[in-house]
Amino acid sequence: MADGEKLIPINIEDEMKSAYIDYSMSVIVSRALPDVRDGLKPVHRRVLYGMYELGVKASSAHKKSARIVGEVLGKYHPHGDTSVYDTMVRMAQEWSLRYMLVDGQGNFGSVDGDSPAAMRYTEARMRKISEDMLADIEKDTVDHTFNFDDTLQEPTVLPTRVPGLLINGASGIAVGMATNMPPHNLSEVVDGTIAYIDNNDIEIDELIQYIKAPDFPTGGTIYGYDGVREAFKTGRGRVVIRAKASFEEVNGRECIIVSEIPYQVNKADMIKKTADLVNDKKIDGIATIRDESDRKGMRIVYVLKRDAIPNIVLNLLYKYTALQSSFSVNNIALVNGRPQLLNVKEMIHYFVEHRHEVVVRRTKYELKKAEERAHILEGLIIASDNIDEVIALIRSSANTDEAREKLIKRFELSEIQAKAIVEMRLRQLTGLEQDKLRAEYEELMKTIEDLKDILEKKERRMQIIKDELVEVKEKYGDERRSQIEYAGGDLSIEDMIPDEKVVITISHAGYIKRTSLNEYKKQNRGGVGQKGSTTRNEDFLEHLFVGTNHQYMLFFTQKGKCFWMRVYEIPEGSKTSKGRAIQNLINIHSDDKVKAFICTQDLKDEEYINSHYVIMATKKGQVKKTSLEQYSRPRTNGINAITIKDDDELLEAKLTDGKSQVMLAVKSGKAIRFEEEKTRPMGRGASGVRGIRLADDNDEVIGMVAVNEMESNILVVSENGYGKRSKLEDYRITNRGGKGVKTISVTDKTGSLVAIKNVTDLDDLMIINKSGIAIRLAVEDLRVMGRATQGVRLINLKGKDSIAAVAKVMHDEDDIDQGEDIEDVDSSTTDADTTSDGTNIDNETKQ
Repeated sequence: MADGEKLIPINIEDEMKSAYIDYSMSVIVSRALPDVRDGLKPVHRRVLYGMYELGVKASSAHKKSARIVGEVLGKYHPHGDTSVYDTMVRMAQEWSLRYMLVDGQGNFGSVDGDSPAAMRYTEARMRKISEDMLADIEKDTVDHTFNFDDTLQEPTVLPTRVPGLLINGASGIAVGMATNMPPHNLSEVVDGTIAYIDNNDIEIDELIQYIKAPDFPTGGTIYGYDGVREAFKTGRGRVVIRAKASFEEVNGRECIIVSEIPYQVNKADMIKKTADLVNDKKIDGIATIRDESDRKGMRIVYVLKRDAIPNIVLNLLYKYTALQSSFSVNNIALVNGRPQLLNVKEMIHYFVEHRHEVVVRRTKYELKKAEERAHILEGLIIASDNIDEVIALIRSSANTDEAREKLIKRFELSEIQAKAIVEMRLRQLTGLEQDKLRAEYEELMKTIEDLKDILEKKERRMQIIKDELVEVKEKYGDERRSQIEYAGGDLSIEDMIPDEKVVITISHAGYIKRTSLNEYKKQNRGGVGQKGSTTRNEDFLEHLFVGTNHQYMLFFTQKGKCFWMRVYEIPEGSKTSKGRAIQNLINIHSDDKVKAFICTQDLKDEEYINSHYVIMATKKGQVKKTSLEQYSRPRTNGINAITIKDDDELLEAKLTDGKSQVMLAVKSGKAIRFEEEKTRPMGRGASGVRGIRLADDNDEVIGMVAVNEMESNILVVSENGYGKRSKLEDYRITNRGGKGVKTISVTDKTGSLVAIKNVTDLDDLMIINKSGIAIRLAVEDLRVMGRATQGVRLINLKGKDSIAAVAKVMHDEDDIDQGEDIEDVDSSTTDADTTSDGTNIDNETKQ
């Protein structure tokens, strides 16, 4: 121990406490938290000020990053060079900052997490917006403090015209606290700030009308608004961000295309983790993932498996991957050197307060400079008025000091004025220059008056702040990048899918698809029609429904099973695509076949399911009525809808309201009509009761009609192309189980009965041959005949061709009400808002 030194014992606990508190205060105040006024941490401020001092402005050439980093390190920021370079790099990345502050040249990293090139390779300069953050710094607008070695001065805050904290946000971990502030849109922030200046008592709910939500540099969708509102009001909240995704068909495969990802998500990591989840079978339905991003923009392609439902896969991606992530808002910033949790109004308040102080200090500085210049000009004007005497006085002086003294004494000038006169150049003695002096002086006096007025009136200062903000908005304001999904939140899949009208088409071979109703545009009557679907050879469209995405489809098979699907789960296809085989969408046995389809509304609506019934008919004449409630809890593997006997199969299933009349027709040409109420409701396992007595073993039921409207006509078609329409009243109501009455005279010429439909004059009829030829007829062109006649020829058949299917084409009531031309789709499809399964869609889906 050296002489004169002594040891002072200190309690280690006290020393650790004080040392750690000093350290934590240093981290809080001088490292991790931004200042509420300019939104910058010390390192950001020093980088920008270092560039300003170095003269690397937006209009000058780029300088090597190493040069800038060296300047900042050597003068202001005595820490590692990586901390300075990393800061500068982040300020130049478009996916990191909403409004970049540095203009980088070279490799500054990527959204995939690639590192930037070393600072000896890259170059940088300030951006124009950074110049506005430093504007007026030389006019004594902010306090300066000594740098780390007390040799230079650095600003404690920037006199920014730009509300930096709100537009770029900040994140940092201090000791015992952290900050995480989202970026916002500059145009919105300026509008909100101006609204606050106009009314200091503005409520946060009113401010939200201007500043709608955070606006992230990577775009995406803000999903749900509660977290945003909470963050604006309290300074804390959770904002959910979703990637921007769309569906595309690429090379015949359904794909999910992601063009924007959530903020602060590493794209490469996200893709790798998604691939791992797919490999581990946690996410089903994805075949491959490709990153097709290039300089034009981001494009991540998830190629789906053939049986995958895009909406479901996308929902799984949102649930399990970073395609949906949350930003936890925690608005902690330094207010007068102390950390404080701030809501959006307080952040605006402190920015406006700061701008006000800057404007006051700038005005005082400009006033001082103007007064100093006016003082000198007064002296110069006095000298020019007495120029001969002044020249004589200066010439008679031995030196400058003597000349100054004489001038002061003779003209009662100040030291500064006398010095200016002595240093005056000869050219200022010309008449023109003398006029200039007077003009400058007069202009200065006006300026001084104006500056004093600014200092006296607060409303003028506030107007200046507003004008400068508007100028900033005009220069840098842009469109919002992050869309807002107000209805978002913890919602189920169907809440993600708009409940829009769709057309569901099913082909004869069992291919199904849904298409947005908008795809079926209007066409004039008599047009050639639009192609409705690309079907396989010898296939044709047999059924068409109009439903909405949230409705349910029930599929009934010939073996009596019922399967269930939401409409949105039906694969989406364009109007011309062939769709997907139903067999691939539901777990149906290979030897079974879907025979009937029902489109229903919400199966969780108790009133609806208890007031509706499903009526089924089999080929052997059995009918069965069951409450829709029995089908409201389906299973993946299907449920038994009716017990079918060995030599029988289910033929039809219709949705009714319990008050319909049922008509059954058989191959031998007879039909029966009875009240639906005559059939009591049964359980799912029942096999039903007899609906009609068959003529012999070869006879079978060919169709069932459930009639609600009494003005309906009954149309029957035989296999050789004969058909007719008769009045419903011609078929008297009988008891169920009888032989029925003759509906058409079946002869060798007509062939057996193949179809029965209920029709009106507004319907069209589609007849499809086994050879694939289809003809569309207007029902109104068929006259009403007696029920015992053989009818008229509807279609000319060639050779051994016969009729395969008959479909009804019905026009949407809305279209008719609007008096618009109704569209022809294709010779083998139907009108957009219709059904061809022989039932009125309005009865099925709108009850």
